Amino acid sequence: MTSSLLPTYARADLAFDHGNGVWLTATTGERYLDFGAGIAVASLGYSHPHLVEALVKQGGKLWHTSNLFQIPEAERLAARLTEATFADYVFFTNSGAEAVEGAIKTARKYQSACGHPDKYRIITFKGAFHGRTIATVSAGGNPKYMEGFGPKLEGFDNVEFGDLEAAKAAIGPHTGAILVEPIQGEAGIRVGSAEFLRGLRALCDEHGLLLILDEVQTGVGRTGKFFACELSGIKPDIMAIAKGIGGGFPLGAFLATREAAKGMVVGTHGTTYGGNPLATSVGNAVLDVVLKPGFLADVASLGATLKRGLVGLQDAHPGVVAEIRGEGLMLGIALRVPVADFVAAARAEKIVVIPAGDNVARVLPPLIITEEEIAEGLSRLDAACRHFESSQAAALSEAEG
Repeated sequence: MTSSLLPTYARADLAFDHGNGVWLTATTGERYLDFGAGIAVASLGYSHPHLVEALVKQGGKLWHTSNLFQIPEAERLAARLTEATFADYVFFTNSGAEAVEGAIKTARKYQSACGHPDKYRIITFKGAFHGRTIATVSAGGNPKYMEGFGPKLEGFDNVEFGDLEAAKAAIGPHTGAILVEPIQGEAGIRVGSAEFLRGLRALCDEHGLLLILDEVQTGVGRTGKFFACELSGIKPDIMAIAKGIGGGFPLGAFLATREAAKGMVVGTHGTTYGGNPLATSVGNAVLDVVLKPGFLADVASLGATLKRGLVGLQDAHPGVVAEIRGEGLMLGIALRVPVADFVAAARAEKIVVIPAGDNVARVLPPLIITEEEIAEGLSRLDAACRHFESSQAAALSEAEG
């Protein structure tokens, strides 16, 4: 059947009908163990009763009023986010790209409000992925995503991820901020060291710059902390979030300190749908679960269990698995076989993993996964690895024959 969808995705020949917990059921009736969570979005899995209840209850009352009026659900969610983080203010969006765009605008507006409109440049890092808008693609610096879309938007200086000296050398008279992901997800689960992130914070403090964290993929419990910056003990000035905060419902936000947001006054930024009653009701339901005492500690413990199991796969299949990376339930399998082939082999074993850069398969299960489901997932990934060893053995035998 010919699709009327714009052909910008190489979609697998697979569709899902419904889900429950960490399991997805295809339209064919086959059940898949989900170790991808819709690219770290389905933070609490599928059909979570508390999220469904919040959605249905609010859906029967009011979906949208616009930001011309007060929205109690958004006020409550913003208050909870500021109480649990560094921030004083929250601006809700519909996506991660919008959240990063808002963060960039806030940083530039801050410097302008401080009397430095010329300090608009932002240091970013190679391998970064900040979204698909012109500004966020320009910030990421990946030429592949800019090809054919005209010139790169001016104002971003791209340096090597993890190289503090390169970041320091890039600071000039027009630099106003540094934008970084604590863990680069799309680039292959590349973890920024605590030393590197603390060094960026120190550079910002020394030079009067704002530190912007993109925690769209790392945030809301994914690493075993509410936000990944807690692993290094740093506090940003601005932070972009999305994915897990909505548990599958489109919701993003950028958070900022009072000082960083001082240029964002009435009329400087806006959104039609962002922070609507339906989205923020679901966001509040997500926080009810994620901020419950003991939940994040459980995520950290489950992440450690999963990582040990993946290291075991590396030991058992060194010809397939090169390295295990990541924190909490944001893990990556660096491969010696093509990642697309591995993802397909995993899918044949009825387990979903997500391809990333650097020939890495991302392992991003819902945060509600159990130890039994982790064991089942490891068994299925082991079978996927054995598929390649069988193929390698067959090829070797044919060559020798």
